[in-house]
Amino acid sequence: MTMDTSDLNNSQGLEISIVIPVYNERENLTLLDEKITKNLQPLNKSYEVILVDDGSEDGSVELIRKLQEENPNLRLIRFGHNHGQTAAFAAGFSKARGDIIVTMDADLQNDPADIPLLLEKINEYDVVCGWRHKRNDPLIKKLSSTIANTVRNALSEECIADTGCSLKAFRRTCFKNIKLYNGMHRFFPTLMKMEGFTVTQVKVEHYPRLHGFSKYNIRNRLFASFKDLLAIRWMKKRQINYDIIEER
Repeated sequence: MTMDTSDLNNSQGLEISIVIPVYNERENLTLLDEKITKNLQPLNKSYEVILVDDGSEDGSVELIRKLQEENPNLRLIRFGHNHGQTAAFAAGFSKARGDIIVTMDADLQNDPADIPLLLEKINEYDVVCGWRHKRNDPLIKKLSSTIANTVRNALSEECIADTGCSLKAFRRTCFKNIKLYNGMHRFFPTLMKMEGFTVTQVKVEHYPRLHGFSKYNIRNRLFASFKDLLAIRWMKKRQINYDIIEER
């Protein structure tokens, strides 16, 4: 998937864009909006929240429109049907106007209160990844994530403790030359490093899901991403590197 980078090349003065995929998360959206507002307003930074509806069927879109009436910082991108998380992120990135792009989930397991922690580190690095060091998930989900992270790091020669955590912050320039394909959101840190960007990680909170249900299970978390991992490994092994020592 190639992103439309026209907006990425024309920042419109905003400091922060928060990109959030939404798929049947109606019950979480009001509190999500309140928490983001509570934690972003004290920073005195201009920001927008881009909610990318990925084909929801539970009334999420209608609620987002209602929330927009009270909060001018909210933006809505609506898909005609479900395209997946990578597509939702890509659509949000292509329309983001902030100098810093923050990603997170809509299920409130990521805490907007941790966004300032990422923003502190973004002054030193190009990408800051959240690390859910104390997971609040069912045992099978924690087990599958542990296995997935271990396998990903081993085959991609990475050291990111929790690449599956959606809470991340990026400088907007990180996406200028990135081409995304389905499933590639799991490998943002590796893709950014391949482009020469610096990456770090910070510990963030993680909370149990209160409403709705997870869209991922051990089948689509492990098996569906394994082929993507092999593609990333191939890309790293075939990456072009050269050293120019003179040019006249």
